Amino acid sequence: MVTLTVIWAIAIAAVIVAATQVVAFRQAAIGRESLSRVQARWAARAGVETMIAIMEWHTLNPDAADPKALIRDLEANALGEVETGTWDIRHFIDGREWAGPMDEHAKLNINVASRGQLEALPGMTLDVVDSIMDWRDADDEPQGLGAERAFYMNRDLGYAPRNGDFRSIAELELVAGAWPKTVRGEDWNLNGRLDPNEDDGNRSLPDDRPDGVLDAGWSGFLTAISRPSKLTLGGQERLDLRAASPEQIMARTGVDAPQASAIQTYARRGTATLGQFLATPLGQLNNSGAATNRNAGRTGRSSVGRSSGPTGQPGVKDLSKDQLRAIMNECTLSDARAGRATTVGKVNLNTASRSLLIEVLQLETRFADAILTRRAGRTEGITSLADLVDLPGADPAQLVMLAQVADVTSSVYTIACRGKARSSGVEAEMVVSVDRSEVPARILEYREP
Repeated sequence: MVTLTVIWAIAIAAVIVAATQVVAFRQAAIGRESLSRVQARWAARAGVETMIAIMEWHTLNPDAADPKALIRDLEANALGEVETGTWDIRHFIDGREWAGPMDEHAKLNINVASRGQLEALPGMTLDVVDSIMDWRDADDEPQGLGAERAFYMNRDLGYAPRNGDFRSIAELELVAGAWPKTVRGEDWNLNGRLDPNEDDGNRSLPDDRPDGVLDAGWSGFLTAISRPSKLTLGGQERLDLRAASPEQIMARTGVDAPQASAIQTYARRGTATLGQFLATPLGQLNNSGAATNRNAGRTGRSSVGRSSGPTGQPGVKDLSKDQLRAIMNECTLSDARAGRATTVGKVNLNTASRSLLIEVLQLETRFADAILTRRAGRTEGITSLADLVDLPGADPAQLVMLAQVADVTSSVYTIACRGKARSSGVEAEMVVSVDRSEVPARILEYREP
């Protein structure tokens, strides 16, 4: 009996020890996994902080002659490491994968997109265009085939149109007729990256083409978070031509007294736009109907430095290339009536895709390709909209339109950073949208998909 009792005691002790070992092993495995997730998360955080630090440095140390310097620095640091892990930052645009954060200014802001630009989006229908316009306008009167408050309430959807600016592209899915498949395409988590489940056919959601290319649907063309640049490329406050004196205009742009007077006179007209400086000789801006004068045989402006002819203002020379560059880069035409146009960012011609320029902004193919060729041929890219006036196909109408929606710099970037633990390969991701127009930079959106 004593022997039997000892054997039973040993067996029970063995079971207890074995169970304890199993529990301890599982706890250790869970601990290692938890540690790996923490390491991966902080590696991703290190990448995000690196990108923000680079953005803030360039905001404090701007280079007026090189608007692509920030982009190059972000790309150069898109891959990095800390002691316990690595980070990887990349994005897809126009069918290609790029290192670094996504420039939100490579897209058109939905809050100022015109009806024609919305209609040009792939898969867009007229009823959705009207519904988008109804969502962002201030009234409750439906436009055409659109939908206002009564439509959403009658269908018991639990929400009504914002009657204001879209705050995210995901909000577009609330609009009548706008489905996730058309808004997101294959980019199901809206991180701008090609994830494994987005490149495996129909084996997992979403259904996609396993071709190594990310089709981001409308989210590849539209943004809701781009912001206007508060400072010039040189880091100064923009000069408001509507309120500036001739002396201030002369000091900032290098024009002479007659030119400054002509600029001030034009700027104080209610219909004045910066784009007209690109499209119309300075001496003709203040003539009746001059702002709408179009000559298909010209590339926008008269020969640089030449005095205006009989139809121009006597004694007023046309703007030189440097003077035009200074006006486009250093000045603004603020207008309280402009509404949303003063609160959203413009498309950056140094990062915009060819499909956006041609399909959505509807530039002539020759002009769009000339823009892309010029930016690719210079390390600094396009430094001013004044660089466009001598390009093939740069007719006045397209120059005026571009000045309304485009610029050569960006304020908001989305960082899709994937961290990986060095010891186990466990990954974690952060998607952070940053407005770098001021220091410290402001985080507009933060997600951990």
